[in-house]
Amino acid sequence: MSHSNKYVCIHGHFYQPPRENPWLETVEVQDSAAPFHDWNERINFECYAPNATARILNDQQRIIDIVNNYAHISFNFGPTLLSWLEAADPDTYARILEADEQSKARFGGHGSALAQVHSHLILPLCNRQDKETQVKWGIEDFVHRFGRKPEGIWLAETAVDTETLEVLAEQGIAFTILAPRQAKAIRKLGEAEWAGLGHAAVDSRRPYWCKLPSGKKIALFFYHGGISQGVAFEGLLNNGAAFANRFTEAFDGDDTPQLAHIATDGESYGHHHRNGEMALAACLRHLREHTTARITNYGEYLELFPPEWEVEIHEDSSWSCVHGVERWRSDCGCCTGGNPGWSQSWRGPLRDALNWLRDELIPLYESEAGKLLKSPWAARNDYIKVLLGRGEDKVEAFIQEHALEPLDGAARTQLLRLMEMQRHAMLMFTSCGWFFDEVSGIETNQILQYANRAIHYAMQVGGPDLQEPFLSRLRQVPSNLFESAAESYQKYVEPARVDLVRVGMHYAASSIFEEYPEHLEFFNYIADSEVFLRFSAGKQRLALGRTTVRSKTTFSEKHFSFAVLYLGQQNIIGNISLDLPREAFDEMAGLAKAAFRSTNLGEVIGHMQAYFGPEKFSIWHLFLDEKRKILQQITESSQEQVERSLRTIYESNYQLMTGFVLSEIPVPEYYRSAVSYVINHDLLEAFRKPVLSRRELRRLYAEFRRWEVRLSNRQAFRLVVEERIFQALQELRVEAPELEHLQTLAAVLETINELDLGMQFWKSQNLYFSLLQAFQDGEKAFPNAEWQAAFSRLGEQLSVSVAILPAHTATAAT
Repeated sequence: MSHSNKYVCIHGHFYQPPRENPWLETVEVQDSAAPFHDWNERINFECYAPNATARILNDQQRIIDIVNNYAHISFNFGPTLLSWLEAADPDTYARILEADEQSKARFGGHGSALAQVHSHLILPLCNRQDKETQVKWGIEDFVHRFGRKPEGIWLAETAVDTETLEVLAEQGIAFTILAPRQAKAIRKLGEAEWAGLGHAAVDSRRPYWCKLPSGKKIALFFYHGGISQGVAFEGLLNNGAAFANRFTEAFDGDDTPQLAHIATDGESYGHHHRNGEMALAACLRHLREHTTARITNYGEYLELFPPEWEVEIHEDSSWSCVHGVERWRSDCGCCTGGNPGWSQSWRGPLRDALNWLRDELIPLYESEAGKLLKSPWAARNDYIKVLLGRGEDKVEAFIQEHALEPLDGAARTQLLRLMEMQRHAMLMFTSCGWFFDEVSGIETNQILQYANRAIHYAMQVGGPDLQEPFLSRLRQVPSNLFESAAESYQKYVEPARVDLVRVGMHYAASSIFEEYPEHLEFFNYIADSEVFLRFSAGKQRLALGRTTVRSKTTFSEKHFSFAVLYLGQQNIIGNISLDLPREAFDEMAGLAKAAFRSTNLGEVIGHMQAYFGPEKFSIWHLFLDEKRKILQQITESSQEQVERSLRTIYESNYQLMTGFVLSEIPVPEYYRSAVSYVINHDLLEAFRKPVLSRRELRRLYAEFRRWEVRLSNRQAFRLVVEERIFQALQELRVEAPELEHLQTLAAVLETINELDLGMQFWKSQNLYFSLLQAFQDGEKAFPNAEWQAAFSRLGEQLSVSVAILPAHTATAAT
């Protein structure tokens, strides 16, 4: 096999459905992702971040290299996921951008990153305008992040029709990737007859031109179905060398240029398959070192070997539905398989309901936006520039370019509401809403949140109230768990609606527990306090204020006065008013303050009711994350009491319990519960202390074995320990006085490894490996042989292969 014409390309589609609360523009806590805050955070820890620093192991399962997988594969990231990563994990985000730069140097100037249609809509099921906006937004987002025009773009679910390809070609996209079954017929360039493929798979080892009715053309790559299936479902990621060999087995022995390539969900590499990122790294290394095939990306291959064949596609086809795109509009039989007997007959009427809502919003948008904009649809296509940098400067630039004339504050808010109405009218078609088995699932509720938001904006811009007619359509949507989709919508979606008054309630209630500054930014709102007063008397507190809350999204704002009384535990009584005059507020504040200081809480409540009226709010009006945070603060005191009681039982009855054990008498369960709680608590606290103590850890380890105690929350414990070891390693300095710290850290790791908890020290391994390379390259030097020995021992505990040159001593470098 000649090296010059056998190529391998691995594509990862990295994507998560948007999880932001549409009203708060932030991801709220998701219990199913525990101990992480939400699923984005969890999958980043398991997949996105590890792929940026993937380990390569030797035969002794020691780390011999750490590589950025993204620099060696083809990849795309969903724009909504990248925007989350940019804020939540800037280091991983930076490595992804760096990988594209590195791949340009590696692959003839062609970056490996591809764009993605922005909000993961099934484009064949969209109208032409939504197709264009989604593609333009995806391209603009890509340019903003990667600093170049994308050569290729990923279609959600690889769903395609001719009109979609026309839109891609109009926007200068050179290629996209499809599943092999999406090819309908092929012919060599210049030949007249098409060869229908029927059930035969297209030859995936070459690219194809798809010539379009407009006269334009676009290159199509059809991935290798068998290897892709092996990665996703058949355990191919259990062995990196076996993974690599599957590619070389795909080649013919002749000299024609051939490309063995696959496309899978990127989450296969670490999330769906633990250590999948290591298998990918090992596969890439094996291909480079043990085969004659060359790793490439699609852009480079297309330049080297332009298509010599052309193809016709199956219209309305995709990669995850054998029926085309029916999974997103009918009960085609495709489902997760987890709920046998459930029907997906809800999919069609749900799409009909959302199509109706979209079509109701179009004339409203055109009419109202037409009063403000030169071209409403051109403005919508360009609105992505505002989304990429929300702020007054971006909004002003947008207005200057698209508005018919300068806009005052009210007109500016009207315009932004119209644009947001359209944004949510697209987000409500995010593909995940139809992919799973039940209309009341979290993914479908998420897209219905977008629909609810769009309905709310429609009312705000002067349109009709579409809520009831939309609900009547949802009543025609069947559910496997509820009477109809309308019932789950009213239970899960409608209560999540937020307006500025509720934001004000949140601010007021949470102000009881934290000393807010006069200017506070939270979620996508800004609160500026004209007056803020807070008084405490034991556990009781009183907060009074006059505040303006402003939306960062639409610049709309509301002024309100509030009074909140905290009575202890979860008991909060609050009042809010949008029209209380300043004089009345000052009068109420004086009376309430005096009554509170005289401990007459009933009188405080009376003054609040007299000035604000009978309507009240409580802690349950807070948004989820803040509500949990405050409830945690409230329960801390009772938690300490419980801990003291259990520790007393443990310490007072220790000898008695020991006697039970020595006499082979079962220890009573109430004693065992106390032992389990105390030892688990102490072990966790040992890793929260400023100084790690191996002696304490050895004692606790012995107690775990003595009483046969289990970790109460293994995954949460692992996270705490992994982060603490990383912190300790960050504090390490290459100085002789640090020797004891280094030795302790190595000893602590040895004890942890004896617990056999399946720790993932990849962050610490990254840091250690960079230090190791600095010593090997002579950038750093060991203070003495004892320090070097302790450092090597630490590497062994971190499973890093330590190959240190003896000459690297204190005299070798500074």
